Amino acid sequence: MPMYYFLGSLSGIEICYTAVVVPHILANTLQSNKTISFLGCAIQMVLFIGLGSADCLLLAIMAYDRYVAICHPLKYPLIMTLTLCFRLVVASVIVGLFLSLQLVVFIFSLTFCPAQGIEHFFCDVPPVMHLICANSHIHELSVLVAATLAIAVPFFFIATSYAFIVAALLKIHSAAGRSRAFSTCSSHLTVVLLQYGCCAFMYLRPSSSYNPKQDRFISLVYTLVTPLLNPLIYTLRNNEMKGAIRRVISRNYLPQNS
Repeated sequence: MPMYYFLGSLSGIEICYTAVVVPHILANTLQSNKTISFLGCAIQMVLFIGLGSADCLLLAIMAYDRYVAICHPLKYPLIMTLTLCFRLVVASVIVGLFLSLQLVVFIFSLTFCPAQGIEHFFCDVPPVMHLICANSHIHELSVLVAATLAIAVPFFFIATSYAFIVAALLKIHSAAGRSRAFSTCSSHLTVVLLQYGCCAFMYLRPSSSYNPKQDRFISLVYTLVTPLLNPLIYTLRNNEMKGAIRRVISRNYLPQNS
């Protein structure tokens, strides 16, 4: 099923972009001198922002998948073929990395103030932008454009898809049918709100609102907490998975009738 293919791809992307920063964070906790090279910081930012952008784009693709499944159920197997799903996943990764590479090359071509460190767990855009000595209006605009393409545009696509989905659900007279259709979308909507809420707060704002302590907390949410919660959200909303969990619990932990 395309839905499970997209879920597997989403999990893979989230594992990769978490692995980009978590090992370095853990290594720094064991060292008194917490450093990262200029090149290492640039590479880390390219991978983290690129894979994070791919995550946002993939969530938009999953919204389109739900739209086709609910609004065009008879054409769904013909539209959402495995070849198309593979191409969409690959395209999301390529576009995300391309946007990230363009932004990071521009940022690291600027002049940084000497003898300053990053007040952050890893090389993210807001703390690195805070170290730039030159006039940052054009730099802020470049970050805003990249964030708009990676966050705002996919979110608009998601909102449009769900507007058509809601219109289709209102035409379903059966309450059971509406509930069954909505159950396939609720987990995706929860993940979208978590992911896009944190990303919009971090990147779609002026640099004057930069707050190191607050940003570190938000970064932990979308770097560690959200990838951890996403599998749980999809698992607990999946009827087949819930049925399998019930069978395992009843077989192993509940007393059996003789």
